[in-house]
Amino acid sequence: MSTESPSQPVRAGPIPRWAITLALAALVLRTLANEGTQPRRLWYVALMAVFVLLYALAGWQPRAQRGLLHVYLLIQSALIVAMLALNPEVDSVTGFFGTLAFQAALLFSPPTLWIWVGIMSLLTAGSLSLFHGVLEGLAFAMSPIAASFALPVFMIVNRETEVARARSQALLAEVEERRRELLSYAERVEELATLRERSRLARELHDSVSQMVFSIVLTTRSAQLLLGGDPQRVREELERLRDLSGGSLKQLRSLITQLRP
Repeated sequence: MSTESPSQPVRAGPIPRWAITLALAALVLRTLANEGTQPRRLWYVALMAVFVLLYALAGWQPRAQRGLLHVYLLIQSALIVAMLALNPEVDSVTGFFGTLAFQAALLFSPPTLWIWVGIMSLLTAGSLSLFHGVLEGLAFAMSPIAASFALPVFMIVNRETEVARARSQALLAEVEERRRELLSYAERVEELATLRERSRLARELHDSVSQMVFSIVLTTRSAQLLLGGDPQRVREELERLRDLSGGSLKQLRSLITQLRP
């Protein structure tokens, strides 16, 4: 079962990482293709190159010292603000804050993550308000701010869903193991009950039928001895032999009935 807890940074799989990488590449190309970046294209290329380099470094060493990771995000945020300052009309620049929020979710756990998302939101709203005026700037800032919050929220919810699924699977496996143990215990109990029943029937067979069979043998032998000397008593022994045989047959039928399922 996964040991990841809500207090840890989010772990993203290869698909989300590739998606954000493609989104970052699209932002770079869109920014460079914008007519507003043409007069200062070299500045944009340099600033975005440093941003991408720091993005790659942070992804390559996510377990680096927390202070260094904070410096990475601080420099990247400053680079985005610098690109906005070059030409506030290039709206694609604010999209870099979304990729930065994704990176923050990979590097930091709450509440540090939300502090950084708040800082990015303030930088977005503050910069656009400074360059476009408060009302227009806030209107432009709504979409990138929403993206900055939505990406970490989606990642955290997805992480919690995976953790819950892993816990459910572990619980189901434990329940299945307990079920197998109960079935094994029930089989052992059934076997023990069968052995006890067999033992009881064996005792009854020994105590009743075997004794009667022994009496039949003795009575038969007695009748044989009396056959030549006292024929009158032979009749009595034969009647007794009949009674014993009938009793033995009755006992055997009773035991056979008990043996039937």
